[in-house]
Amino acid sequence: MISLATRMLRHRPGSSVATLLALALGALILTAMGVLVESGLRYHPAPVRYAAADLVVARPDTTFTSREFDGEIYRSTVALPEGGTVPTGLAGRIRDIEGVAAVAVDENIPVHTPSGTPLPGRGWTSAILTPYELVEGRAPTGDDEVVLSTGAIPGGDGAAVSSGGQITDAGRARAGEQVRLIVGGVLRTYRISGLARDGGNAAAVFFSDAHAAELAPHRGAVSAVGVIAAPGADLGRLGEQVGQIAGDARVLSRADSGQAERSADGAAAGLLIQVGASFGGYVVLLIVFVVAATIGLSVRHRRRDLALVRAVAATPGQVRRMIMAESALLSVVASAIGVPAGLVAARRLTDELTQRGFVPEGFPTAPGVIAAAGATGIILVSAVLAGLLAARRISGIKPAEALGEASIEPVPAGRARWIGGLVALVAACSSAFAAVAAGGQTALGAALGMLYLFVLAVALLAPWINVAAARLLAPILRTMFGTSGYLASANLRANARGSATVLTSLVLAVGFGGSVWFLQNNLERQAVAQSRSGLLATRALVAGAGLSDSVVAEVRAVPGVRAATPVRNTSVVASLMGDGETIGVRAVDPAGIEATVDLGVTDGSLADLRDGAAAVSQTQASTFGWEVGEKVALRLGDGTPVEVRVVAIYARGLGFGDVILPRSAMIGHTATNLDDQILISASPAADAALREIAAAHPGSALVETATLSGGLAEDLALSAWLNRLLIVVMVGYTVVAAANTMVMAALARRREIAVLRLTGVTRRQVKRMINAEQVGLLGVAVLLGGTIAALTLSSVVRALTGSLVPYVPPLGLVTVLGGTAVLALATTILPIARLLRVPPVEHIGMRE
Repeated sequence: MISLATRMLRHRPGSSVATLLALALGALILTAMGVLVESGLRYHPAPVRYAAADLVVARPDTTFTSREFDGEIYRSTVALPEGGTVPTGLAGRIRDIEGVAAVAVDENIPVHTPSGTPLPGRGWTSAILTPYELVEGRAPTGDDEVVLSTGAIPGGDGAAVSSGGQITDAGRARAGEQVRLIVGGVLRTYRISGLARDGGNAAAVFFSDAHAAELAPHRGAVSAVGVIAAPGADLGRLGEQVGQIAGDARVLSRADSGQAERSADGAAAGLLIQVGASFGGYVVLLIVFVVAATIGLSVRHRRRDLALVRAVAATPGQVRRMIMAESALLSVVASAIGVPAGLVAARRLTDELTQRGFVPEGFPTAPGVIAAAGATGIILVSAVLAGLLAARRISGIKPAEALGEASIEPVPAGRARWIGGLVALVAACSSAFAAVAAGGQTALGAALGMLYLFVLAVALLAPWINVAAARLLAPILRTMFGTSGYLASANLRANARGSATVLTSLVLAVGFGGSVWFLQNNLERQAVAQSRSGLLATRALVAGAGLSDSVVAEVRAVPGVRAATPVRNTSVVASLMGDGETIGVRAVDPAGIEATVDLGVTDGSLADLRDGAAAVSQTQASTFGWEVGEKVALRLGDGTPVEVRVVAIYARGLGFGDVILPRSAMIGHTATNLDDQILISASPAADAALREIAAAHPGSALVETATLSGGLAEDLALSAWLNRLLIVVMVGYTVVAAANTMVMAALARRREIAVLRLTGVTRRQVKRMINAEQVGLLGVAVLLGGTIAALTLSSVVRALTGSLVPYVPPLGLVTVLGGTAVLALATTILPIARLLRVPPVEHIGMRE
């Protein structure tokens, strides 16, 4: 059977190459996405900060527990966005356990140099957890002393100064010199009491333990507790004893202690998993559509060959196995081509992600063995199943009827296809209703499901759609193209089933291009528009190192300042159907917020925003089912559980975040107790005084609020690059597959065109007939695909903004419609022109 399948493939090089191309491109995309997922899943953070600790007690994540319908317990673990904390007193209790040699608490104290370079601040005792070795001077003892790692402050940074006040020009700071650091949003001067060798570890600033406790953003809690065991101690038993008193914190071994370190690598791993899995899932569905259509069309064009095989006594099972063997052979060859190309594409994609800041330098990329195997398996299964489905009809015909069946256009599709199409159409309409009626993530999920269901319905109902369209378009085509139009409409009716794959490909291209691509435009446009229209403040004081409470007081004391609203960006975690969902939060001082920000409140009032209260966006309120007056359970960024009452629901969530909490409620629960910006409503007369305040706090700047919107647009553009890249991959694959399908369909018409030319139809009339057919198919495809795209886009935009009218950039609309027209015409007219250059007598006796 394998030998026969191989000969059949050589006998049909055109359809074989077309199928191979579709499978190879699918393997390439799946492999690239799989490498991203594999890299994220296989990433295991190596300990750096706690490399010398035998055990680390920390709380890097939080777990939600729910009960399934069958009574089974379901647990969802989510990384804490601000990093969890453990009680400071835990260190003393661990120190009393037998077998413990040393215990040190560790805290992340945000420190910046005057030029804005961030440095981690720590208490000196925690240096043993890395370890850092003191190579010059002594440990810090006073509040005005620090120890610097040898790579912490290079010369020329502007931070290290000599006792005479001059900036040093040495390669590093020296013991006895002074250093200026921004700590707690305030520029302070410290004396360098010593230098510590970092051994290749991250640069750090060490304070005295007492001063570190004062500077720490958390009160009564620390980021982690490191434990160094005594020589010969049983670490397993010691870990059990520590775990008994650790409460809900985790006890991590040295190998796993990297999980307690908040690093960019960990965030990158989560991003790669999310991106690869989500887009890989969409690509799998696309591949199923494309492969099924391509192989199905290939089998249809070979029905004369297959009928002959049936006529010479081949059994239905043998025909099916032969076609499945052909599909399997093609999938193996396609994987051999596509998988290596996908591995190369994954490396290029990772390099781009690194250059644009999504992935840090040196992030370990998986070799892709599992991704390659998974992509090969998906391609193989998809091709074999598609071959089985395509072979069912021809293999089920009686041998005596096979040749007669093959010589004419098969009868219209059966009842099963009709019923399946109606079911898909009803499901798509239901999803459309859910997307419009619901909101939030429910609407987003329903809209994406609606897109695929509508395309599936079109694919199943395409023969009947083609017949109806041919009848409706017949007068128009006859008017536009004359006799050629009459032939085109007759051909569309007669070849309704054969044109189904072409129609589906065009609808898929228009539907995806017109919905998924324009979605990003709407997100960017709405976010910037909401930010600009909602910002009542005229100025903003911003600082990368953060702004302290004293700065807020100074700003409010300036004559001409009507209101000043400090804003701190953080996140909370909430439970959604048992899973933990991270939600962006803006913590603000509610006093005078109505004068600086207009959130577009639709229900409730911001006047009630105080401790124990929250305002939420319409999107999140709809997603979680929250209403004004309802108490909801949240976990702050450090894992602290709180219950807040919803006092307002607002419309401008894209511009101002999904949750607004009082700033006072976040004190001690974020990685820094500093504000990211201060929104200021003031008269122009206050500008001079505000600039003086900004100059007095290094790293801060007074900017126009329009600049904030511009910065938001830049941030969105950065994330949009990744979305658009992956969207281009999806739409590009769809377009290539559509072109592939239409070229196959065009080249398969050589006998039909030869018959027409031998009966007196001129080459010009044939070309006009083909043009008329493509105009008819293109018009139907644009109408159906445009409707699907409009419904999908409107549903998503309504879920995010409340508006049913999406923004469609004119150039983008021209690109989608013009590109589809060029695709439909070029991939048909050019192959037909090639066929017309050959004398018809040479084609009349050839296979389809």
